[in-house]
Amino acid sequence: MHHGPLIAILVAGLGLAFVFGALAQKLRISPLVGYLVAGVAVGPFTPGFVADQNLANELAEIGVILLMFGVGLHFSLKDLLSVKAIAVPGALVQISIATLLGLGLGLSLGWNWASGAVFGLALSTASTVVLLRAMQERRLVQTEKGKIAIGWLIVEDIAMVLALVLLPVLADVLNGTASTTGTGPLATRFDLGLWGVLGLTFAKLIAFLAFMLIVGRRVIPWILHWVAHTGSRELFRLAVLAVALGVAYISASLFGVSFALGAFFAGMILNESPLSQRAAEETLPLRDAFAVLFFVSVGMLFDPGILFRAPGPLLGTLAIILIGKSVGAWLIVRAFGRSNAVALTISASLAQIGEFSFILAGLGVSLAILPPQGRDLILAGAILSILLNPVLFALVDRFAGEVSPAKPKPNAATPEPEPEAKTRPAPELDIVPTTLSDHMIVVGYGRVGGLLGTGLIAQGEKLLVIEEQPDAILAARRDGAELLIGNAADPVVLAAAGLARAKRLFVAIPESFEAGQVCQQARRDNPELPIVARAHSDAEVEHLTKCGATLTIMGEAEIARAMLALCRKPDVTPEPATPADEPATPDEPVAPAA
Repeated sequence: MHHGPLIAILVAGLGLAFVFGALAQKLRISPLVGYLVAGVAVGPFTPGFVADQNLANELAEIGVILLMFGVGLHFSLKDLLSVKAIAVPGALVQISIATLLGLGLGLSLGWNWASGAVFGLALSTASTVVLLRAMQERRLVQTEKGKIAIGWLIVEDIAMVLALVLLPVLADVLNGTASTTGTGPLATRFDLGLWGVLGLTFAKLIAFLAFMLIVGRRVIPWILHWVAHTGSRELFRLAVLAVALGVAYISASLFGVSFALGAFFAGMILNESPLSQRAAEETLPLRDAFAVLFFVSVGMLFDPGILFRAPGPLLGTLAIILIGKSVGAWLIVRAFGRSNAVALTISASLAQIGEFSFILAGLGVSLAILPPQGRDLILAGAILSILLNPVLFALVDRFAGEVSPAKPKPNAATPEPEPEAKTRPAPELDIVPTTLSDHMIVVGYGRVGGLLGTGLIAQGEKLLVIEEQPDAILAARRDGAELLIGNAADPVVLAAAGLARAKRLFVAIPESFEAGQVCQQARRDNPELPIVARAHSDAEVEHLTKCGATLTIMGEAEIARAMLALCRKPDVTPEPATPADEPATPDEPVAPAA
């Protein structure tokens, strides 16, 4: 049987990414570093196996599409409009700053103004994958910081779409012509000049938005609702992928919009449907796998020789990405009255470059506008900035904590919010350590944690809930629990829960890896604390027990015991395990209150 390049790149890329990613994790650095190293290992600039770069780029594009679709599922149009006042002018000013800095570096290297402008423009846009991964790892997507960063990113992407359309026009102008060729069936060749092409591009973008708001808003939710009623999980998963990839392809083919923007708006339209959470869960495994392939494809582009051939220009490129863009973004965010912590987070998230930079550099070289050295500097700057981005976030976390200490405020149960607040994500709050003692701690206030919490409160227990999802936060507040808003796997959040004084810790979240981190940290902080966790399989029970759980309850086993109890006592009718509006499913068994 013939083994083609697609199988080879999947096996080599994912296999080496796993090896180097696991090694990076062992060394306590970001797994992204391992994925990039895997790409270098299978790239053309290192000996041994060389993967197909074109295939790698296409697989990486699928990862970007699925990732942007997932972000759209959690980012409504209201969220985008809520940050337009800072995201639109902020992104435009920051793009201008980075472009001018790149132009200056290009002129110092002897390039003409057009080469310098394209070089600077390529350095001005952040990587979609890197920024979103950083936001998701820190649970910042639904916070003010995350909304501003993603809104900023969307504006940058729109600007890069315009740049990709206008770059051939610039090449024609430099060559003495004024015609242009668009993309897709709607594109034709006209002698429009620069302003004409700009107007045509805006018209296409407006047409795409109108199409999504008028047609997509009706068709996409209807398709998924129909599929959901078939009862086939496999068909629903396939429908979600077909919608994400199909809309992205149509947006690029018909309207000249990028794949990433098309997928983002598809997810944002679906966000209005009750099925959005399920759609996000179904696409998560593929999103993770293809995101890894994106980093592998970036690593393949890296030529280590640039480190020795042009160290000075490379340092200048890195200075623009890491310092020029960051300082510019920080000044802009602060000028809009946001806190120092928000400004630092936005600065760190934008201090890297990625996929649009590669596309712009490749097009610039093919049109003879950008010299090959410029492309090499952009690729090297992208690799090194992606490698250093986790370090910047770590410095921001430490520095922001030192300069912006938590303000003392009561951490008691918050009164019932006004009705309209129920539709908005909960605001980001400072972490204030609890003063409770001899209390119960519940991590996660979903279906299991919510039932457990109400039972503990009914028994007169003092309850502290650690939660970050807006709906669950509101439920805990209504029940009268004290709240810590954040991710319990974050040592700062968990330390604020008063583990040394607690009576018992219940880890009610379904994610076994995150639950294991919580158990491990809690056991380290209080070796005598009783810890009760939930699991869905024998392997998860073993994992959580090794991490420090005193008792791990497997939902399926408890359901079976309840059914057997009915056989022994047929005259007893048990109370419903879940509220009527939240039926239990096989994927979410309800553990008893222990």
